[in-house]
Amino acid sequence: MEIKIDNDTDEEIAQAIATAVSEHLGRGVELVGNDGTLAEAGENWSEEGAVVTEREEAIREDIESIMSGGPERGFDKIEDLGKVFVRDRLDMIFDDIEYEDGSFARHGDDDELPADGLITGVGTIDGRKVAFTANDYTVKAGSLGQMGVEKVIRIQERALDLGIPMLRLVDSTGARLNAEEREPGDTHMDRYRGGKMFYNQCRMSGEIPQIGVLYGPDVAGSAYTPVFCDYLIMVEDIAGMAIASPRIVEAMTGEKTDMQQLGGPQVHAQHSGSADLVVPDEETAAEKARDVLRFLPQNYSESPPEETPKPPKKNPYSLDDIIPEEPNKAYDVMEVIDRVVDRDSFIEMKPDFAPELVTGLGRIDGQVVGIVANQPDHISGAIFPDSADKGAGFVWTCDAYNIPLVYLCDTPGFMIGSQVEKEGVLRRGRKFIYATSNAQVPKFCVITRKAYGAGIYAMAGPSFGPDATLALPSAEISVMGPDAAVHALFGGQIEDMDGETKDAFIESAKQEFDKYIDIKKQAGKMQVDELIPAGDLREQLEVRLDTYKTKQRDDRPRHHGTVFF
Repeated sequence: MEIKIDNDTDEEIAQAIATAVSEHLGRGVELVGNDGTLAEAGENWSEEGAVVTEREEAIREDIESIMSGGPERGFDKIEDLGKVFVRDRLDMIFDDIEYEDGSFARHGDDDELPADGLITGVGTIDGRKVAFTANDYTVKAGSLGQMGVEKVIRIQERALDLGIPMLRLVDSTGARLNAEEREPGDTHMDRYRGGKMFYNQCRMSGEIPQIGVLYGPDVAGSAYTPVFCDYLIMVEDIAGMAIASPRIVEAMTGEKTDMQQLGGPQVHAQHSGSADLVVPDEETAAEKARDVLRFLPQNYSESPPEETPKPPKKNPYSLDDIIPEEPNKAYDVMEVIDRVVDRDSFIEMKPDFAPELVTGLGRIDGQVVGIVANQPDHISGAIFPDSADKGAGFVWTCDAYNIPLVYLCDTPGFMIGSQVEKEGVLRRGRKFIYATSNAQVPKFCVITRKAYGAGIYAMAGPSFGPDATLALPSAEISVMGPDAAVHALFGGQIEDMDGETKDAFIESAKQEFDKYIDIKKQAGKMQVDELIPAGDLREQLEVRLDTYKTKQRDDRPRHHGTVFF
């Protein structure tokens, strides 16, 4: 509705008139002077027309103060450490923060505890709702107080109710131990306090994705927050986690250490296997968190999001040239992966831990897949206790979130020897085999070259429920390699030989053994589903993945298996 008005009318008065008329008539109003529109109301209510009382203004000022973070010394601390203020950190990751809860936690108790040092709420990333928690290091070094714990528990429960992912931005020194935080008799163990956070994480596992980003040293019980996440990103130089701080370690054990040596990113990337990715800075951490989320569904009942297909980085029709004729000659399996997955789609998980097995998320023709590949360029791709753990955890997580699996098998099998037996190669190896056997997502075994011994069991060989076993012309399937087989069969005879006679006998026996591992004959006996030209592998995986989108999961008549990860 357009209403003419005197040009001399004050803007504030014009807006008040427009608002009053619109509210009275229940429709949009435009006040127009000789020079054009002076005020509008009712179609798109603007702040100019708001009536802000002193009471409301006081609340808005309180909110602004809370959102500005902790005291100045807290900002000095993050500047010295090279960290980003938590709200800037959230802006790096989220497109928008939809809302927050608990902003007024501890309000009035202590002016230096805004929001009790923890921000929780829901934001959007690529149009998807994602719940989050984020420690504010400017407030008591991000330590967790009683209301902070309460906020974590509430947002966990709401994320479960909504069926949306949870992002944990962890920058905390752990529980706040000040005397004023608790009354006599209080502990962290009671039913609705600290322990409930970790209980909830356990219950959330496999139901909604949990992604953790660690920005600082996290010690004691709170260090379980990042390791309970499905995927963990650690920021170089500033992140760390350990069950006790260096000071406590020295006091209790006498060992002198620092946080980087005790539980820094390299420790958890190379030795413990707890970190999936280590990144150089916070900007990269934000990028990687968003990238990982793009591979994951909102929850266990949905499929991962598809994207527009891209061609592979390298020519798939040159694949056969990459794989050596000799079964023991090294090559980089990334050369195979680059010819199979969509260009720039592959993110390797735990690249520095047990590198004899490559695990990562990528896309084939736009569809998300989990890649499990032996790495012949590192100790021949043999499976060690650590790589068995790595493979088991990766497969289990993919199965939880409906991510199809592609296995690229080129392994001499599980490593042998007294050292790996002490490290539990059988006990830990069974985890890998168990995970593969029980995964119900579409899974495809591709035998690129060696498939010796029990290695093919872990790599989804024909007996372990693959939806197809595909073999390339370079494939060799055998209970063991030629060298081992000859020594197993003729060890006693060989011991009595020497020189050229011994060498000639071994070579002759190996040639005879090779007759029994002819992949064409094995394909003729249906030991594999299809023997394909290497150049067709990408296309074969495309069409098979598309076909198996409708694969159904089976309910099993049991509570769960007894093999634990």
